[in-house]
Amino acid sequence: MVIPIDERSKYGRKLSRYICKHACGYFPVTLYVEDIKAFDPNRAYVFGYEPHSVLPIGVVALADLTGFLPLSKIKVLASSAVFYVPFLRHIWTWLGLTPATKKNFTSLLASGYSCIIVPGGVQEPCLMEHGCEVAFLKSRKGFVRIAMEMGRPLVPVFCFGQSHVYKWWKPGGNLYLQFSRAIKFTPIFFWGIFGSPLPYRHPMDVVVGRPIEVKKNAQPTVEEVIEVHGQFVEALNDLFEKHKARVGHADLQLKIL
Repeated sequence: MVIPIDERSKYGRKLSRYICKHACGYFPVTLYVEDIKAFDPNRAYVFGYEPHSVLPIGVVALADLTGFLPLSKIKVLASSAVFYVPFLRHIWTWLGLTPATKKNFTSLLASGYSCIIVPGGVQEPCLMEHGCEVAFLKSRKGFVRIAMEMGRPLVPVFCFGQSHVYKWWKPGGNLYLQFSRAIKFTPIFFWGIFGSPLPYRHPMDVVVGRPIEVKKNAQPTVEEVIEVHGQFVEALNDLFEKHKARVGHADLQLKIL
């Protein structure tokens, strides 16, 4: 952890570009953008990505190194816990991840970076259920408030198939939820091929909705935040229902908690 990180490292970025390229081909990951022309390369956006699943691997389709989106400045906000492991924290940084703090979020948006956030955070995996998708969204309004304060459009994103790349088991109960929140990490048992951390090869379809324009408001009221948050939740649910049959998940249900 004491080794300095150069996020612009030539070799680090080269390694990350290799990871992104082969990760997309491994599953494979397909990106579908409802209206690609709605994205201005000179603007910053707040992407609300769901679900978290065991790991939000499908977010690789939105990375700047992948190059699928017409946006050159993109950062992924992740739990600070993933940066505690030596060397891995270098990989995450080169891949475009950064700790999900309010300071980072606002400064990146102010600098013209689009930010990808999983609103459900570390609590969402605690609520996962087999056989359906879960989005822990109803009480998660902080990202909406920041988008309003900065005047950045909100973009709903849903990844189909991500919940199948790992098998998993987790304990239940409120104590487990409280513990996960306290350590900013979800202690969950998961495994892939031959019981290893290598995920199963299962197709993932990442669907990006149309941007929701947000009027800049330095001090939005609770009511105003609730209104825009409701628009985002509705847009995400509509995105899910509209595309689930097209990508082969016609019977899949989404629970918004």
